[in-house]
Amino acid sequence: MFRLLFWIALIAIGIWLWRRKNKPATSGSQQADNTQVMVRCAQCNLHVPQREALQRSGNWYCSQQHLELGPRKLDQ
Repeated sequence: MFRLLFWIALIAIGIWLWRRKNKPATSGSQQADNTQVMVRCAQCNLHVPQREALQRSGNWYCSQQHLELGPRKLDQ
């Protein structure tokens, strides 16, 4: 009985090692492609992906309304 369990364990470890060796490696460049640059809206300070944001005069905005309003002025 012990021999049977030994061979089953040995075969299972062999299969596990073989799968681990043949598994395609994920490179860091593939993971970097999934990241998005986030920018802050100059009006409401909401962070949005840069590809969805609107830009004017070096400021980023989350919507057309905020773009028209311009950057928020600080109350002093």
